Amino acid sequence: MTTDLNDIPAIALEWHRSGTGAALATVIETWGSAPRPVGSQLAISGQGDIMGSVSGGCVEGAVVVEAMDALDDGQPRLLEYGVSDDEAFAVGLACGGTIRVLVEPVGAALPPALLAQLVAARASGTPVAYTVDTKTWARALDGPDSYPDRFRADKSGFEGDIFVGIHNPPLRMAVIGGVHIAQSLIPMARAAGFAPVLIDPREAFASAARFPDSDLVHDWPDAALDAFGIDTRTAVVTLTHDPKLDDPAIQAALNSDCFYLGCLGSTRTHAKRVARLEEAGFSAPQLARIHAPVGLNIGAKSPAEIAISIMAQVVQALRQG
Repeated sequence: MTTDLNDIPAIALEWHRSGTGAALATVIETWGSAPRPVGSQLAISGQGDIMGSVSGGCVEGAVVVEAMDALDDGQPRLLEYGVSDDEAFAVGLACGGTIRVLVEPVGAALPPALLAQLVAARASGTPVAYTVDTKTWARALDGPDSYPDRFRADKSGFEGDIFVGIHNPPLRMAVIGGVHIAQSLIPMARAAGFAPVLIDPREAFASAARFPDSDLVHDWPDAALDAFGIDTRTAVVTLTHDPKLDDPAIQAALNSDCFYLGCLGSTRTHAKRVARLEEAGFSAPQLARIHAPVGLNIGAKSPAEIAISIMAQVVQALRQG
């Protein structure tokens, strides 16, 4: 198995191509405190191997049995399970819920060519929606223009009888400045599901010793961000306090579709920054995109506390717009 163990569609496709057979199970609806969110997936091989999760362990066994039956008769399944309070407690929840699961055998129900297109789109970082009409079983792939709100919110779900499974590229974060706050922010971002990169031409600041196991770019921020390719799945955070480094990054971010731009500095520092940006030709609506002083106002003092406030604000901007 050479596939990324988190790439459930790719695992199902590889199992199918190897001849062992595969089914893909997807959480399509939840009620109450369901263990896994809508869109969560489980791949099941014809030999009973599994990868992924649809419930954190509560109903996987039952889903595997249904998947094996689906591989035998080639028919998809719509399953519903109530997760009891005791089962929920076992996987870390205070109370139970209900989940609805779609099981699709690859080949007879889910066309391998369509699954391959989905896998290729995910591998290339192309946002794509996998749709299936639960009445007619018609399936298709659609782009962000078809479901802009769902792509923006990372929210799979139903549109009438059609289940829309959102497959967005990974979230990314560009951090400008290898300062103490960045040393806490980079691992926090990674833990929150972001792919962070640290940009600082000063190699003494952005060193492997200070930032182990991190992507480091020792280039000027404007050139680095141009190569990085800011998109709607990108957060940009500037931390250097040095206009020579921060301003080019801010200008690049303001000219992009990044969903978040946060800049370290006091209210007075930000006022001077705004004056410079206005002189550079940026409008009031553009400048209003900047979160400054950066982070939620939680009274943070230490570098780690400031990093927490930044990460919280980034998530708030992502999820609440």
